[in-house]
Amino acid sequence: MEHALSPATLTELRRPRPYPAVSVLTPTHRREPENAQDPVRLRNVLAEAKKQLDHDPAVTRERRNDVVEQLDRALAEVDLTHAEDGLVIFAAPGEHQVWSLARPVPERVVLADTFLTRNLVAAQAAERPFWVLSVSSDRVALWNGGGDRVVPARTGGFPLTRDRDNFDAERQQRIGDMPSAFRDEDTRHFLRDADTAMSRVLRTHPRPLYVTGETAALSLLDEIGTVTKDATHIPHGGLAHGTPDAVWQAIGPMIEAENRRNVDTVARRLEAARGSKAFAAGVDEVRQNAEQGRVQLLAVEENYRATVRADGGVHLVPAESGELDAREDIVDEIVERCLDTGAEVRFVPDGTLGDARGIAGVLRY
Repeated sequence: MEHALSPATLTELRRPRPYPAVSVLTPTHRREPENAQDPVRLRNVLAEAKKQLDHDPAVTRERRNDVVEQLDRALAEVDLTHAEDGLVIFAAPGEHQVWSLARPVPERVVLADTFLTRNLVAAQAAERPFWVLSVSSDRVALWNGGGDRVVPARTGGFPLTRDRDNFDAERQQRIGDMPSAFRDEDTRHFLRDADTAMSRVLRTHPRPLYVTGETAALSLLDEIGTVTKDATHIPHGGLAHGTPDAVWQAIGPMIEAENRRNVDTVARRLEAARGSKAFAAGVDEVRQNAEQGRVQLLAVEENYRATVRADGGVHLVPAESGELDAREDIVDEIVERCLDTGAEVRFVPDGTLGDARGIAGVLRY
């Protein structure tokens, strides 16, 4: 299952497909007893997708059979034992993808000529993804971070390991001179290669970078490299060979402190916007400004959801889930639109926005 959404991947997902491009969304659960319902819900929503394909006169038998086969292949790839909060399946003639999201999604099936990407975009923004580069003299590991966890990243050639024919880490430990491992020329070449690999990752997947390692390793990286000078350094050795839990224990407090600072900054910017009449609040007002590209900063409470429908004019009014013409993921629509128009998007703890009713924005003009 896919987790990391890069700009290049998003562009590829958004390109037009031969009809029908099927998007299947369903909520999932991380823990018992709620997760007991997930297999049944998933089978039911896929059955609904196949039913819609069967009853759509615009879908030829050949394409219907192709897409149904892709849906079946996607189902075989789903691993509900490691489910998060939402699951998205994309299927079109000749292709399929499965995405696990750390953000709930509404249950729905959409047949179109493009995939429905707004839930992926909103989930990525809510997770505040980051990279952790863990460095030692014989191994450099990359971790994909977001929310309250990290997982090993298998991208950009990572993890990088050093040729042990020319390196004896055990000998370095026996003589008690580990810092000297970062002074030999082979180690300099090894870490320079790691820096080059990390720069390629950041070009295709730009996000904040944290670097862990012995002080000597961090100093050498700063001396010979390019990407770590602007990264956050965490002097903590052993994590290049560590576990995800160990990495999170080392970096978690710093991530959480930074998140608190970001929330305070967002609150101050919203308050200043109120005073300068550059403030929008509530899903209807924010959505109108987002459509016009006027939102500079969007703030959304983490668990805020709203189901709405048009009132016959330009405004939105509350609606019930499943109601005709209801827009069940309007918040994710707004998030995607704001990101598309260059706005900053920040998710904040529930209750942070007070009378703004879950969603607010600072306007450009």
